Amino acid sequence: MHHLSVVGSTNVEAAERALVWSPVVAELQTAGRGRLGREWHEVPSAGLAMSVLVPLTPSPGWLPLVAGLAVRSALAEVGVAARLKWPNDVLVPGDDDRKVCGILCQLQPSGTGVVVGIGINVHHERADLPVGTATSLRLVGADVDRTDLAASVLGHLRRLHGELSDDAGAKGVRRAYREACVTLGLEVDLHRPDGTLERVTATGVDDDGRLVVDGPAGSATVAAGDVQHVRAAGVPPT
Repeated sequence: MHHLSVVGSTNVEAAERALVWSPVVAELQTAGRGRLGREWHEVPSAGLAMSVLVPLTPSPGWLPLVAGLAVRSALAEVGVAARLKWPNDVLVPGDDDRKVCGILCQLQPSGTGVVVGIGINVHHERADLPVGTATSLRLVGADVDRTDLAASVLGHLRRLHGELSDDAGAKGVRRAYREACVTLGLEVDLHRPDGTLERVTATGVDDDGRLVVDGPAGSATVAAGDVQHVRAAGVPPT
């Protein structure tokens, strides 16, 4: 692992280094971002900020989802049960399904790989967190070494990435994700980038990683880039 004290963005650093499966880990990001350019708030040495360049798989749309599944598997090893909200929010039911991890995947311009950026709230106190819907591993009683956690997440990501490249393995990965995804079966509001809102029922995740929904116009699929938020029906934006 390439450890840095301060960096603008671990995703940018990993992309510039262009070393496959060589993660960049930082004590502090000054320009961390989530999906759709959202700011990722950092507290020095409190969280795990890690990015790694991974090869493309036959199902690239599943890489963001698999990243969430890798984090969930790593958290299970330290006694923290977690669930996934499509596409890859990691929620902790032990703290009212608050979010403990954010993930940003960026396809490289060369098309040769994807940078997977993972930010986990580890040692944060409640006052450190920018919104009431966030939590940390400390707040759910987990005393975790961040270096060990990074190694565990990376190991699970490599395993799941390899399984995605095999037909039988990919079926198992998709099944595991669907079982862990709390979005499925819910009536949800799709908040579109243009400000419109659509209420639908989430019924599945297809083989390209898109959310399958039933709405007034019938069945449709939704890619992560098509929406700003997917929330349980009636839950206001935070």
